[in-house]
Amino acid sequence: MSGKRKRNYKGVKKRKTERKKGQIHFWIFLQALASLIFFGVVILLDMFPMKYLLMIAVVLLLLWSITMNLQIAHRKTRGLGKILSLLLIVVLAAGSYYVIRTNDMIHMIANGGHKSQMIAVAVLKDDEAQTLQDASGYLFGLRVEENGGMEETLLAVEKEMGADIETTVYDSVEEQAEALCEGEVGAIVYNEAYLSQLEKVLNEYGESIRVIYREKIRVEMDFGETDRNITKEPFTVYLSGIDVYVDSDTGEAVNSSGETGQGRSDVNILAVVNPTTQQILLITTPRDYYVNIPGVSGGTPDKLTHAGLYGIDASMATLSELYETDIKYYARMNFNALIDIVDILGGIDVYSNYEFTTSHEASGDDIFTVTEGYNHLNGSRALAFSRERQNLAEGDIQRGRNQQAVITAMIKKMLSPTILVKANNVIEAIGDNAETNLSKEQINGLIKYQLGTNANWSIKSVSATGQPMDAYCYSLGDTLVNVIEPDYDVIDEIVAEVNIVEEGGVLEGSESLQ
Repeated sequence: MSGKRKRNYKGVKKRKTERKKGQIHFWIFLQALASLIFFGVVILLDMFPMKYLLMIAVVLLLLWSITMNLQIAHRKTRGLGKILSLLLIVVLAAGSYYVIRTNDMIHMIANGGHKSQMIAVAVLKDDEAQTLQDASGYLFGLRVEENGGMEETLLAVEKEMGADIETTVYDSVEEQAEALCEGEVGAIVYNEAYLSQLEKVLNEYGESIRVIYREKIRVEMDFGETDRNITKEPFTVYLSGIDVYVDSDTGEAVNSSGETGQGRSDVNILAVVNPTTQQILLITTPRDYYVNIPGVSGGTPDKLTHAGLYGIDASMATLSELYETDIKYYARMNFNALIDIVDILGGIDVYSNYEFTTSHEASGDDIFTVTEGYNHLNGSRALAFSRERQNLAEGDIQRGRNQQAVITAMIKKMLSPTILVKANNVIEAIGDNAETNLSKEQINGLIKYQLGTNANWSIKSVSATGQPMDAYCYSLGDTLVNVIEPDYDVIDEIVAEVNIVEEGGVLEGSESLQ
């Protein structure tokens, strides 16, 4: 018998088989884990109806079964099964990341409900105080802020001083200014949105002031009860477009003139929505409309666009009073968002009532001709179409109608199957460029409602009209400016249509969005 040891080939073969089985189990387990994570984040997103969740679950289970069978059933297909598992794991991991990112973006967009105010503390020009600390012991005059901000203002001033301050409250900025000039108070604290009124009074007294402190504060806005179920109850949203880009190099807000800071509202549109009847009424109001600003102007009319100086809540209150409807929600975006969304959607088809050539003010160097009828526009041209007023016979009134046409075209594109593959990119494009006080749950609920019902929405656009005239505005003092005097017969007709939508009726002349 030979002294050579026999190799245990059966043992080697057994160990190799066990190692291969271990590798198979590893890939199958990893794919199952990736599938569970993906399904979990989709559920947490709370955007898909149950039928879609079931479809996703069935697809994930089917793919897992296929790759498992490929790796177990036949030796020749094991390699293919492992490759397929690896690809699916990568896709599921990427999908989970984008679902989480979408959730974060929606949360960012729904982070509205506040406004920024620039507050100032001023003394008379010949006062000895040079800093806020120098005014320690002064009596400070405050104005009653009907649209909020007094508490935040006091906190900011007292934090800077490092001490409590003694205050007295006045009903108007004019009374504040008079009290300062007459020596009733040593300093006044005011919102710089009211600077024109302050300067008017001080000029009458022949005095001037010196600002010793300025600070931007964040003020929470109170819209009352906003947590209603907007997939079952009618609601109204104020749509506002801000004349601002975000500079890609500095990250600062820059208006169309290249200046940094807060922009004007170039869009003043109300969307009255009834999800039960699937009816939308779009109402546009010219920015120069001569209206009262509740809680601000004290019954003295002003331009609608000036309401934005006092906060978006002031604009909402103004339109709420004008159209006799309760406006709880707003959504606003800057120029970047509009351009990016339209480009992501592959452009939009916008209907124009007139042929016109855009001006340099609206479109910069990309001046182009809009034809009567439908025009396919990319992002920058859709923005120019929305902003043009110089070359339109009805100026700002027709611009409002053009803005409605752009919104209608965007909604149509978003309700098409295109949005299923582009939704994440659209939400990401909005990102920092838009905000709303609709909650994340309400936004997700609307998306889930649309996906679940495939609702066939109808939309109608109406415009407030009026006659140009010269008048004095609350925010401009003794300056005579051009405004639009409202045609209240047209306003009454619009109010009647608002009531029809809110009460569950269907408007004549509505256009289907599908």
